[in-house]
Amino acid sequence: MRPSVLHRQNRPWHNLVAPLKPLTKYSWSYIYWFPTVFVVSYYFYNLKIVSGRSMQPTLNPDSSLWRDVGLFNRYAIHTKLEFKRGDIVALRSPEDPTRVLVKRIVALAGDRVTTLPPYPDPVILVPQGKAWIEGDEPFHSDDSNRFGPVPLSLIESRLVAVVWPPSRFGHLYRPTSVDQDTSTPHKHSAYRLAMAELERQRWRNNRVTVVPRSSP
Repeated sequence: MRPSVLHRQNRPWHNLVAPLKPLTKYSWSYIYWFPTVFVVSYYFYNLKIVSGRSMQPTLNPDSSLWRDVGLFNRYAIHTKLEFKRGDIVALRSPEDPTRVLVKRIVALAGDRVTTLPPYPDPVILVPQGKAWIEGDEPFHSDDSNRFGPVPLSLIESRLVAVVWPPSRFGHLYRPTSVDQDTSTPHKHSAYRLAMAELERQRWRNNRVTVVPRSSP
């Protein structure tokens, strides 16, 4: 018997450790890249799965067999503090901090909002440092009409694009004008969707009065 073979036979642990070497190599790669992935996902961009029906038909439409996966911008919220009416954002629930909600910013501080049931007051003035958030499907949404204005500090990120499913990949559509060419069935469908979104947008805007701030 060759000495090298005899040496291996005297080290039974060698057969156990050898298969783990490739795993160790990959583990070091994960450890090497972990800080970069953490910084990017915590301070810049991350992915979230959107659950529920509260943002239909903008997100998770009935026509899709998959739940939407969105790319969210944390940098715009945490660092630049950009809060805009109409933005879809991810925030911590004021009722349960372990839950992350995906809603739309409808009004900001100083705006007067005509509320929806079950909110007890028909009209509310949004206080400083808070926002009024709602789901696009008001009858299936736990939002400000339930728990009132939310602190801006609970808002974590802003939705930039849908990355899954592939059929819905791309930036969010914000209607400003409607293509009048309905010569093809595809464009006819897009036209109807755009008109429906415009109607929802007008309905939201009509319930919000932006109160001008008095000059000092």
